[in-house]
Amino acid sequence: MYDTARGVAELARPGNCIAAAVLTGTGAFVAGAGDAVILAAIAALVTAVAVAAGNAINDYFDRDIDAVNRPDRPIPRGAVSARGALAVAGVWFFLAVALATRLPALAIGIAAVNLVALVTYTTVFKGTPGLGNALVSYLVGSTFLFGGAAVGTPAAVVVLALLAGLSTFTREVIKDVEDVAGDREEGLRTLPIAVGERRALWVGTAALLVAVAASPVPYLNGTFGGVYLLVVAVADAVMLYAGYESFSDPATAQHRFKYGTFLGAVAFVVGRAALLI
Repeated sequence: MYDTARGVAELARPGNCIAAAVLTGTGAFVAGAGDAVILAAIAALVTAVAVAAGNAINDYFDRDIDAVNRPDRPIPRGAVSARGALAVAGVWFFLAVALATRLPALAIGIAAVNLVALVTYTTVFKGTPGLGNALVSYLVGSTFLFGGAAVGTPAAVVVLALLAGLSTFTREVIKDVEDVAGDREEGLRTLPIAVGERRALWVGTAALLVAVAASPVPYLNGTFGGVYLLVVAVADAVMLYAGYESFSDPATAQHRFKYGTFLGAVAFVVGRAALLI
């Protein structure tokens, strides 16, 4: 019983859920939540639950791949059955939809598109070179848009969504390089398998360089205060180093990349807070 409960919790990837909820909350904060704090909180909760559902769906369809790449995950190790994971995902999807109906129309529209994207990622796009990476990048970037839409001002966070999406594309390419063995065994055509690992990493590096070059824009257009530049410079440095490291150690690089993206989110928050003080 304990192992099953633990397995269900692991299906959600709590760390990923919290991180996604924080990004949505950041989008709402940057957009100016003001009196819409409750709507911002609902949007963050919707994001967390939807990500949990998407992760469970992903584990269901990836159970054979995970038996090679991630044998410690709940389904391969027998903590949760494949059918049980699908049922859990269904409950979480229903809860996300129910919560999303409390939000403004545009936010509901974004949530609907994202829920469909979460389901189709593994079943349709994951094995398509580049498209799966692009879809995940959109989903991460859209968390900012979703937060902004929840409080009625999505235009204020469009640049942040683009920056988050570009950096996420890089991390997803690095993850695909790390998972080449299992993906090839399952017949998936991810970007590293289609064009080669080094070429794929160079594509990811190009996206990261565009994001780093564009990172001062929120300061230049007055969205953030000067402290943003200091924090985002550290975030850029961490991600650039992770990109360099990915050519020799993709597993370590993609974990390091997470720290860089977290620092990027911190930069958004402190940059906005600096203008409010």
